[in-house]
Amino acid sequence: KKALRIPGGLWAATVTLMLAMLSTPVTEGRDSPEDFVYQFKGMCYFTNGTERVRLVARHVYNREEFARFDSDVGVYREVTPMGQSWAEYWNSQKEVLERKRAELDTVCRHNYQLELLSTLQRRVEPTVTISPSRTEALNHHNLLVCSVTDFYPGQIKVRWFRNDQEETTGVVSTPLIRNGD
Repeated sequence: KKALRIPGGLWAATVTLMLAMLSTPVTEGRDSPEDFVYQFKGMCYFTNGTERVRLVARHVYNREEFARFDSDVGVYREVTPMGQSWAEYWNSQKEVLERKRAELDTVCRHNYQLELLSTLQRRVEPTVTISPSRTEALNHHNLLVCSVTDFYPGQIKVRWFRNDQEETTGVVSTPLIRNGD
């Protein structure tokens, strides 16, 4: 069964605890704002497929990152003073660190394999249309226009051939015009 994995279990309990703590007036000795935003950003970085994988988990409170787990370091680090107690707490929890370190495989590499099947290895053959352009001068050489659409990935090379020889003189091309797909 193929499913995108998002960390859960013990992690969900930790996030719930954090939200409760961050929303109380006790936090840093100040009144809690009526509205606040807590974000968790988990990012996987890949080099040469899965040859080199790095997991960075960022914890953000009201648009300010306060703590981070980087798999290259292997532990949580505070980014701001507010993150110091959280980093110490998470680093003192053996299960939390083991789970976070394992997410390099259980989340990053797992999801990479899913993307490999659905996106990274996706190939769509182009649709090619060749048509004569309309010229006003009757004695003008015939001009051909080639339009290439609906292909993936976005790298493509279009060349003209006459009698099995590539034509380069008189060939004009435009850069790739992306449509956002």
